[in-house]
Amino acid sequence: MNLFSFHHSKTTYGADFVLYSIAIVTLAIFLLLGVPPGYRMESLGALLAGLMAWTLAEYAVHRFIFHGLRPYSDWHAAHHEQPRALICTPTIVSATLMVTLVFLPALALGNLWCASALTLGVSSGLLVYSITHHATHYWRADSGWLKARKRWHALHHHLDNPGHFGVTSGFWDYVFGSDGRTTAVRNTRIR
Repeated sequence: MNLFSFHHSKTTYGADFVLYSIAIVTLAIFLLLGVPPGYRMESLGALLAGLMAWTLAEYAVHRFIFHGLRPYSDWHAAHHEQPRALICTPTIVSATLMVTLVFLPALALGNLWCASALTLGVSSGLLVYSITHHATHYWRADSGWLKARKRWHALHHHLDNPGHFGVTSGFWDYVFGSDGRTTAVRNTRIR
């Protein structure tokens, strides 16, 4: 098993879902049982901030890293060429980035409770993204939300003009104008 390959076996591909689920449940239990009363609101705020931050991180990572920074852009290009192949960022890489870019800086700036809560929020967002992305390629869409996400993601895969980078939401695509609107449409004034 090559942990740094972009093509994965079903086991390695599924490891992301299992390992992040375990990490999320463990962090949630740790916080529910351990946060001192004086840190509960601060920890809840950090959790919500982590969830909100994830939405922007999802967009930015997809737009600027998956479409611009090697080796991620190579892996993502392979995903575009083979959208049903089991291709993803290796768990060892994403978990290392989660610890070094989220948990450790939050711990250095705050306390264990807030760092854990922020990491729980960001990790939960990552897991929702992973499941949603998997669903857009493999699941039948019975709900309106999933149908919309599948359509949105199909536009990302099939349009020549890059855009539609959000997988769980199109919010940041609308904010940054990568939602498929043409420049002419964006610059049109209402009279």
